[in-house]
Amino acid sequence: MTGILQLFQAIGLGLVLLLPLANPLTTVALLLGLSSNMTREERNQQSLMASVYVFCIMTVAFYAGQVVMNTFGISIPGLRIAGGLIVAFIGFRMLFPQQSPEEAPEVESKSHELRHKTSANIAFVPLAMPSTAGPGTIAMIISSASSVKANSLGFEPWVLAVAPVAIFLTVAVILWGCLLSSGAIMRLVGKSGIEAISRLMGFLLVCMGVQFIINGVLEIISTYTPAA
Repeated sequence: MTGILQLFQAIGLGLVLLLPLANPLTTVALLLGLSSNMTREERNQQSLMASVYVFCIMTVAFYAGQVVMNTFGISIPGLRIAGGLIVAFIGFRMLFPQQSPEEAPEVESKSHELRHKTSANIAFVPLAMPSTAGPGTIAMIISSASSVKANSLGFEPWVLAVAPVAIFLTVAVILWGCLLSSGAIMRLVGKSGIEAISRLMGFLLVCMGVQFIINGVLEIISTYTPAA
């Protein structure tokens, strides 16, 4: 019974640490801004795939993140700056969308094909990464992995083996539930409301991307600046 309580304590602690960083509501707003031309089935499929990708990214980051980053020489500040550039780029595209041409019979089939190509790409980037499993989330997972493997928290070994997967699965399920609610939000606010959300979300993403870059640069400065 003590082991079960420890498992729930570990899951609760993990959710407290990860959910504020993952912030599923931000991903919902991003989905609203990018899926205005999708059907309900396409939007639900993107929601499911994004949740699966988030679970996979978090699991890989926990078990192999440090090894991968060391192998390719990637630092946490570098991860933050790269994520910031991606977020800012996506934000600029949402803030200043390209003017779509007038729908005509000769381009209707091509437009439909392009929409399908676009919808096939947003589940991983930007919904899963860097929106949900962003630089902050990945950095937290990698830094927490060493503490968990060292068993510095005093949990039973089987709890430490089960808890990470359970935490990541719970975050993915919460994200999936939040993303599924985007359809109801779309019907409530309408097309004009979605366009306004898209522009606002674009501005916020640009700000978030710039802040990621600033944080990465500050970490580099603090790391390589000699102590007085």
